[in-house]
Amino acid sequence: MKLTLAALALALSATAALSQDLPDLGGRDVVVVTENAYPPLQFLDASGAAIGWEYDAMAALAERLNFTVTYETISWDAMIPAVSEGQFDLGMTGITIRDDRKAMVDFSDSYMTSQMVMLVRGDETRFTDAAGFAADADLLMAAQPGTTPFYVGVYEVLDGDEANPRVKLFETFGATVEALRAGDVDLVLTDGTAGAGYVEASDGGLKIVGDKLGTEEFGFIFPKGSDLVGPINAGLAALRSDGTLEALNTKWFLEYKMGE
Repeated sequence: MKLTLAALALALSATAALSQDLPDLGGRDVVVVTENAYPPLQFLDASGAAIGWEYDAMAALAERLNFTVTYETISWDAMIPAVSEGQFDLGMTGITIRDDRKAMVDFSDSYMTSQMVMLVRGDETRFTDAAGFAADADLLMAAQPGTTPFYVGVYEVLDGDEANPRVKLFETFGATVEALRAGDVDLVLTDGTAGAGYVEASDGGLKIVGDKLGTEEFGFIFPKGSDLVGPINAGLAALRSDGTLEALNTKWFLEYKMGE
């Protein structure tokens, strides 16, 4: 598949960035941790290569700010504590900017806005919205503990009881989707970014139903007091102003076809 529009836009934005006055990190190595489970933000393609919107954005930031990147992977539930403890310099996996998380880590400025959606099997007919799901006590929801989808599911879809047995917990987002496909659960709440990626790759096996349940802002995370926050924010502002972020949106949300 050719990504001609996005490739041209990225080339033009890279040229424009040369004239921008950005911090120079002097070739510093930055250890970035991710989950590789949020297409099209970051995921493994059919060959096993790690790709996605966030990888491209990080490569663009590294070029603009003069740093190198070493990638590590970790499960979602371990990511924020590990970054908070300084095991990694930066975390990325479509992380919602929230006040409770700010007590543990520093966030970059928002690089993307997304909305929560209801991901179901393609043949689901028992419910078409949050109220319909909540009304049927036999229906189950999958979630990762401590995530935005978990809290939205508990407080906006169900009864506010975090121990509600209708919420089945899984370690990774990918595992929640596999449980949905297998029929072990009936609903996965996710941001529109990941949801659209999974629907695109499912060949009709998954779909999105109902209204969007809220808006969330994504940011990169850092250990508290990290000196990388300022440079990364400057880099993100440059990528936004020179059109790179919009080009990445075109590449990954319009042109890229999952599974190809």
